[in-house]
Formats: sequence, C-alpha cells, structure tokens
Amino acid sequence: MKTGIHRWALLALAVLAMAIAGPGLAQQVAGVLGSPSATASISGKQLPAPDPKFAGVIQDDALQSKPWWAPRIVPPKGAPNVLLIITDDAGFGVPSTFGGVIPTPAMDRIANEGLRYNRMFSTALCSPTRAALITGRNHHSAGFGVISEQSTGYPGYNSIIGKDKATIGRILLDNGYATSWFGKNHNTPAFAASQVGPFDQWPSGMGFEYFYGFVGGDANQWQPNLFRNTTQIYPFEGKPGWNLVTGMADDAIDYMTRVHQIQPDKPIFIKYAPGATHAPHHPTQEWVEKIRAMHLFDDGYEKLRERIFENQKRLGVIPKDTKLGPWPSQVLKPWDQLSADEKKLFIRQVEVFAAYAAYSDHEIGRVIQTFQDLDKLDNTLIIYINGDNGTSAEGGPLGTPNEVAFFNGLNQLPVDVQMKFYDVWGTEQTYNHMSAGWSWAFDTPFSWFKQNASQLGGVNQNMVVSWPARIKDKGGLREQFVHVIDVVPTILEAAGIRAPEMVDGIRQAPIEGTSFAYTFDATSAKAPTRHKTQYFEMMGQWALYHDGWFLSTKVNRAPWEAFGPANPDPLNNQVLELFNLNSDFSQTTDLAAKNPQKVKEMKQMFIAEAKKHQVFPMDASVAARIVAPRPNITAGRSEFVYTRPMVGLPQGDSPLLLNTSYTVTADIEVPAAGAEGMILTSGGRFGGYGFYLLKGKPVWLWNMVDLERLKWEGAEALPPGKHTLEFDFKYDGLGAGTLAFNSFSGVGRPGTGTLKVDGQVVATRTMPKTLPMILQWDESFDIGSDTLTGVNDADYKPPFTLTAKLNKLTIKVDRPQLSPEDIKKLDAAMRNNKVSE
Repeated sequence: MKTGIHRWALLALAVLAMAIAGPGLAQQVAGVLGSPSATASISGKQLPAPDPKFAGVIQDDALQSKPWWAPRIVPPKGAPNVLLIITDDAGFGVPSTFGGVIPTPAMDRIANEGLRYNRMFSTALCSPTRAALITGRNHHSAGFGVISEQSTGYPGYNSIIGKDKATIGRILLDNGYATSWFGKNHNTPAFAASQVGPFDQWPSGMGFEYFYGFVGGDANQWQPNLFRNTTQIYPFEGKPGWNLVTGMADDAIDYMTRVHQIQPDKPIFIKYAPGATHAPHHPTQEWVEKIRAMHLFDDGYEKLRERIFENQKRLGVIPKDTKLGPWPSQVLKPWDQLSADEKKLFIRQVEVFAAYAAYSDHEIGRVIQTFQDLDKLDNTLIIYINGDNGTSAEGGPLGTPNEVAFFNGLNQLPVDVQMKFYDVWGTEQTYNHMSAGWSWAFDTPFSWFKQNASQLGGVNQNMVVSWPARIKDKGGLREQFVHVIDVVPTILEAAGIRAPEMVDGIRQAPIEGTSFAYTFDATSAKAPTRHKTQYFEMMGQWALYHDGWFLSTKVNRAPWEAFGPANPDPLNNQVLELFNLNSDFSQTTDLAAKNPQKVKEMKQMFIAEAKKHQVFPMDASVAARIVAPRPNITAGRSEFVYTRPMVGLPQGDSPLLLNTSYTVTADIEVPAAGAEGMILTSGGRFGGYGFYLLKGKPVWLWNMVDLERLKWEGAEALPPGKHTLEFDFKYDGLGAGTLAFNSFSGVGRPGTGTLKVDGQVVATRTMPKTLPMILQWDESFDIGSDTLTGVNDADYKPPFTLTAKLNKLTIKVDRPQLSPEDIKKLDAAMRNNKVSE
C-alpha cells in the first residue's frame, strides 16, 4: 500500500510539474499534492493555467480509489500585497512631499519610509495614462490615444484595450491574488457603459474581481454615478454630507478587512484611483475651513510658484541649479493686474482645490494605515503616483463654477457671473474648477498643463514607493526616467510573476515598459536609467525623450482653447524645440538652433515610435472628437421606443438630442387625482433637459449649463385620462457633420421648439443657441423618474417619480445631412485654412 501511495505521489508531482512549471520559474508547492490544502504557484506562461491532469486513482468503487484535488493557485512565496495609488489632475508642485504647500502627510509617510521619484512620467491625459498604467503598454498601443469620450475609429484611438494586452489585474488574479479597483474608471469605452454591456471592458471584465467606483472622466463627489462591479448604487441617498472621497476609502478598508479575515495569507492588489483632484473639486466643508485657516494663497499664484520652487530646492527634490521659467503674462494675467473681485474669487477657487487634495490624501492615509493594522504593511508594495497628468487648466484663466460649460465652449465666464456661486463653491451646487494661474503654479518647476504632452508641466509627475521588507534606503531620492508603462513590469518583478505569453488562447503583445525595481537598493540610487526612449503625443502635441534629450513641439494651443479649427498637419506644422534634461531639469533652455541635426534625427525617431505604437493618424482636434460617431447602441438608429420606466442609461449609450431636429412623444394616462413627475430627462443640474409634469402641467426644459433655463410650459393641468404630449424641435444648422471639415459652423446653432398636448400647440419658443457638445457626463438618461441631480431645482427634487401611467415614449431623431453644395463649400474652406496654416 505504501508503495502505491508513493508511486501516486510521484506521478502527481510529475503531472503537476508539467502543467504549471515553466522555464526559469521553479514551481513552488506547499502541502501534500492532491490534498484539499495543497497550493502551488504557476509558470504564468499561459493564463489561465491549464488544468492539471487528475493524478489520483479511479477504480470501480470509491473505497478502492484515491481522490485528488488540483492545488489551489497562489503567487510565489513572498509576493507582496500591492497598493497602486494614482491621483487625478495633479502637477509636480501639488503635494508637500515635493515642495508643495498643500499638506499630504500620507504621501510624506510613504516617501519617508521608502523612495521619492522626481522623473515619473504620464501621457498628459486621464484615460491614456490609466490605460498605460494597467497594461504596461503605451497609451496608443492600448487604444487610448485620447480619453474614451473622444474615441475615434482607429486602432490607437478606439478606447478598446485589446485582448492581447491583459491588464495587471488579470495577470495577478490568475496567479492567485485578490484583485480590486476603487474610484475612477476611465477605461471603459463611453459607448459600452450601459447595462446591456458588454462588460469585458469594465474592471470586472479586465481582471479586477471587485470594483467600487464611477465610470467616466469626472464625477460629482456628493452624488456620483457609482457602481459596485456593474450595478449602479446610491449609498448617499438619505445621508446629507456623504462624500465619495470618504466613501471609497471606507469601502476599500471593508474589502481589505473582509479578504484578510476570510483568507489571511491571500495577497491583495488594490488599484486606488480617487477622483481628486479632477474637477469638480468637492471637498467637505471641514477641509475647506482647515485650508482657509492656513492662508496659503493670499499673495497670489506667482508668489505661490516662487514659494513652491524654493521648497523644492530646499528639500532636494529638484537640482539646485534648476531654473524657473518666466510667468506667461501673454496667457495668464499677473496677480497684481487682477481686480479685487478676481483675487477674492480666485483665492476661493484654490482653497477649495487645496482642500480637495488634502482631504483625498488623508483618506488615502486611512487605507495605508489599514495595511498596518492588519499587520500587512511590511510586505506591501505601495506605489503612490501624484497625478495622471499635470494640473488641469480646463477651468480657463478665470476658472468656472461649472466644468460642463467649458466642454460646451464657455471657457471664460465673467467674474461677476461666477461671484454668484462664491458662497457655494465646492458644494453640490457647483461643478467647479479653478483659474489656470493656480494650475501653472502647481506644475512648478515646469511650465504648461494637463493636455500639453510636449511640456514637462503636462507629463512630469512625481511618485513615492515603499516596501518595508525590501526597500531599505528610507527617504532616498531616485532621478531615473520612469514612465507609467513601467509600473506593470515592476509589480510583476516584485511578485516573481512572469508576463504571460498567452491569455485565453490569445498571444499577448509584448510589455512595452521597463521595470524600475532595479532602483530599489541604495547601491542603485545613481544607476543609469534603463528606460532609454519614450514618445509622447496628445491631440497633436508631441515629444520624444531619448537618453536625456527631449525633442518637443512648441505649445500652439492652451488647454481651454478647444473649439477652434485644429492644426491640419500636427506632425510637420510645428515649431520644434530641443532640451537636454540631464542639465536642464525644468525644460527652460531651447537648444534646437544649435543642434539642427539632433532635431532632425530625433524627429525621425519619433516617427518610428509613432508608427510602432499606433499614433497615426495624428489628430489635433479636441472638442470636435467629443461628438464623433461611435459604435454605441444608438448608432444607425433614428427612432427609440420605451414602454416602461428605466433609469441609468449613460450619455454615451443614449439618444443624443444635440445638433439635430427631434420629436419626443409621450402617451400617458393621468389618474383621477392628477399627476406629476418626470417623463424623460438626460443630464442634470449642470446641463441637460427634462420633460415632466409640474402640478399637472406639461413642461419641456433645457438647462443651459446652469446659467440659463429655457422652458416650454402648458397653461393648464392635464385632466384625468389618456393624453399625448409632444415636444418637437426644428434645428437650424448643418449639424455635427461640419466637424469632419474642421469647422464648428454646424453645431450649437439655433432652433425652435413646440410643445403640444393632444395635438394642440401650447407653447412655442426659439432657442438662439443650443448646447453644441455634451450634457452633464456623469448624469444619465432616465425615464419615469430622475436619478442624482435634477435639471431644475426650482421645480422639483429627484427622484420626482412620474405618477401618471406611461404607456409609450417615442423619440425620433432627424439629423441634418450635408448636401453636395454644403460639402463643396466646407471642403473649400478647409483647404483654404490649411493653405493659410
């Protein structure tokens, strides 16, 4: 009997070894193979790992047979927990850890226990950086040349992460980790975000077993479009003062504790991506008061910049000989030229931003502390990246109480208009952003902003990394070039896990990043950079890094200048600049004129990298791409019929009523007691429309980005019985088709709306202008009630459930079609503009 068991055990070992061992990666087995408690690591060459052959004994009866369980897959011994943190829209000079004035003690803690990195690079924009971060491939390689809301039908820009680019979540999951994602998810295509899926591009479909967060670029932190996995949830209902910044920390802590209590030895991977500090800036009042009491910004943005710069040199996080470029007076008005109201408003704006940053860091600190409380911190690799790009200037020079206005071309709202929001700035009554003067200061010691891929202010982030069990050079500084694509290979090296060759039967594209684990030891503090070459491109602005040299296009468009004709030839119609970052840390001394051959060589290198990574066709347009056609569930349809209430359909998957004629017809039945409530709405407090019954009267309302509301209203309440309500809108413009000719002439044009009850006109009104680009992104298309915020607080409060019976709702869209003559004129104008360029 012993001999038989011995032979069975040897056979089991052999079978298991063949199934899960790989060249250069020894299989690690714990426990008795075949027993329920046995575990094993895998080679990782193929995911999921092939099922090992049954290695027990099967006879005719169970008493003569031997059961055998496949070992549970676990990571290699010593594989760390991983906490990957990335904040939003935060430049180099934001955190106190790198000389900023905003207190970030959680980031300070990780820096003091580990390492600071002052050459961590992003892509200059949200979705692209995040796609690169989770795949280890460049953003165009991963389909995210721009944000998902701007996606176009080219491989580098379709916002689809290919099946040949498995994420870090998927790789770690199949190697035995518990994987999760908290906060911002800006990598689900905007056209695949509805409840009909498909869900393969949601976090849960990309290897993150648990997701708690919002889908899209930004979110109202007081009432977010929040999901647990793929189900929308509303934890804020009935809880005044609830805020997602704390809510997601609470949920992450609950998740960590739950996993630990169920299986203490299971390594955890958390991607932690707060919405801070992307607009809207929504901190709690407690944090606003804390920051205001510090008087950090009273002397203006230029003095702030100088103070941050001196702090950075004092801390040693930038070289002592770093230069600070001149203030961009041609773009941003100097502080001493501002009016008293402008100063007052701008200080309010930045105090709220700073409070948001400090508040977010505080909550991150709670998550970090939980690792310590669970006795897991020693073997936890924490990577804390400050910003997915430089600080955002999308508020424009004056800031804005409503970022949705910016995306509709209103980027410089007068200060007297904004002052009406002064007392509620940062509350649920605003979708606020700050003056770009502060953004320039928060990118110190660099220049420019988010979106500017050719400028260090847009792409040079900073990062802190700790791993107490491994990193012993506490408080050390690392100056090697590191890019977000380097994070995946670093995590894999730390965990002893290989990048798979095959996933779900699909051969994987090579990882394009370079592990920076070589920098962890003190002896490697000054080791040469291993990441030698890196391209940058965002909306036609581009650059190339190679061995310390940086070729870059001169900025030809500020981020808030998003609505003019785009550069028709962004590859060649550029002024090129050249910098030696080895001796010029802040990109201030242009050497192009002295090194024309170097410029020529590096441009050719950029072209080669661009071809390799799907950058072409290069496109310099910004706003125009927001309304580009996409393969969503409305594509090719002109009629939509609904017969029962439904909520939560996102903007990217719902009928779009912008730049078009349309007719909305509702067949309803009013009960004897009368009726009220929402029939149809899309958007919310900061931009959208609503079709509803108010005290029995039919109303159609357009919310023009919270600055004006246009209403069509019947004079009388509807009597009991069946009624047909109709809102018909005739658009007076050529439509979004003009954008294909680099012209905005067809969008945002006037139109006339007519409200009818049972075929009789009850209200007619002309709109002198219409919204050209978007409704409020984080609000949905709802039928029968209104979720999150309402389009008119003066009329109702959500959910404003419809008390009439909805029999049928029909939407017919009649989009303008360009005539041959229209096309001829637009084409001629585009050619003339190109010649003048």
